Amino acid sequence: MKKTINAEVGDEHVGMVEPPTNDGAAVASRPLRADAAKNRERILEAAEATFTSEGVSAPIDAVAERAGVGVGTVYRHFPTKEALFEAIVTARLDKLCETTRVLAEGEAPNDAVFSFLAEFGRQASAKQDLFDAMDAAGLDIKSSCAASVDELTRGIDLLLERAKAAGTVRDDVTTSEVMALIVGACHSKQDDLVCQRMVQIVCDGIRKPTAAG
Repeated sequence: MKKTINAEVGDEHVGMVEPPTNDGAAVASRPLRADAAKNRERILEAAEATFTSEGVSAPIDAVAERAGVGVGTVYRHFPTKEALFEAIVTARLDKLCETTRVLAEGEAPNDAVFSFLAEFGRQASAKQDLFDAMDAAGLDIKSSCAASVDELTRGIDLLLERAKAAGTVRDDVTTSEVMALIVGACHSKQDDLVCQRMVQIVCDGIRKPTAAG
């Protein structure tokens, strides 16, 4: 028998909420109402802040309290803690995907890829402890967030190809190599300034040498 969770009266107009059992799939595929979408965003922000400050073992009650919603509302959007972990990572990846699109459309090709790598490095360094804790808790980011990872890879591919065409990046550099170097630098447990310096070294290493004068 499926377990039901009582949502508070007036909490997104939900009476009894029945979480799905198919690995955290959404209760319904229809778009969220504006109030429900806002609640989801607040929950994600609160969850990221809670798990960062208190660890991934923090109870869902703490997330709900920080978000200013009832526990039932949290479970309505995220029936398991694992689903919440996945949503946090997916939201981060989706923002990075949006960054690649904005840079591809609005910044010079010879600068865009380096702007993105600097931003990626900042975010990866700032959230590395949280992502490590999620990994230790059993979240496989590559498989759980495969669609977002693939989209991000395509976005970086585009930035790299534009930079190569502009003569800024070495022709033999691949996206997988660049991302492995950046992730490795941010995974080194150094402070943010050191990580940013290491990211800059990676960027310098993939630049195309200028022709001898």
